[in-house]
Amino acid sequence: MTFVYLGALLISLAGMILLDRRFRLSFWRDARRSAIAVVVGIAFLLAWDVAGVANGIFFRGESSWMTGVVVAPEIPIEELFFLSLLSYVTLNVFGAAQKVTEKKDPDSSKGAA
Repeated sequence: MTFVYLGALLISLAGMILLDRRFRLSFWRDARRSAIAVVVGIAFLLAWDVAGVANGIFFRGESSWMTGVVVAPEIPIEELFFLSLLSYVTLNVFGAAQKVTEKKDPDSSKGAA
């Protein structure tokens, strides 16, 4: 059993947290809204995975880089961390895009004349 892939996911999540904290992209901007968005994103993607497994589309491949721990048939524990990372990256990219557009159009908050 090895933890290389899980470790890489955790390091990547830590990087997303640092970027979020530094630039106030999502959780450091609005923690409640961000938490809801991440949980909904994970739930949707996990349901997608379960549907794919049930239809024989998705399956867990054997790898020496993974722990071998499964949370459901054909769904390794690493998948939960991957879905968390995917949701968090999406939130951070959206937050960064908002910050960039706010800086380019400072009069957007004043409304149309």
